[in-house]
Amino acid sequence: MPHNIANPHRPARPAAARAAFLVCLALALSACASQVPLAVEQGQSVPGFWWGLWHGFVFPWAFIGSLFSPDIAVYAVPNTGGWYDFGFFLGVTVLGGGSFFGSKGRRR
Repeated sequence: MPHNIANPHRPARPAAARAAFLVCLALALSACASQVPLAVEQGQSVPGFWWGLWHGFVFPWAFIGSLFSPDIAVYAVPNTGGWYDFGFFLGVTVLGGGSFFGSKGRRR
C-alpha cells in the first residue's frame, strides 16, 4: 500500500476514492441549483434546443462582445429550460471544439 510522503504513518488515499469524493461533492453542490420559474417559458418565440446549440457555438465571440456592449448576452433568458441548456452545452463542447482540443494527445 502506498504511503503518504507528508505523513508516513498515514496511508495515501487511492485515486478512485478521491474521484468518488469529487463526484459526490459535485452532485451535492448541483442539487442546490434551481431555475427561476420566470426564466423558463414555452411558446413559438422562446429559444429552444436549436437556438441553444447556436448560442453555445458562438459563445466565445458573444463573450468577447459582452465585455464591450451591455446589449450582447451569452445566454438567452427566457428559454425552454433543459432542452436549451442541452443545446447550449453541445454547442460549447462539440461545435466549439471543447472536446476536440481536450482529446489531442501530446506528440513526441
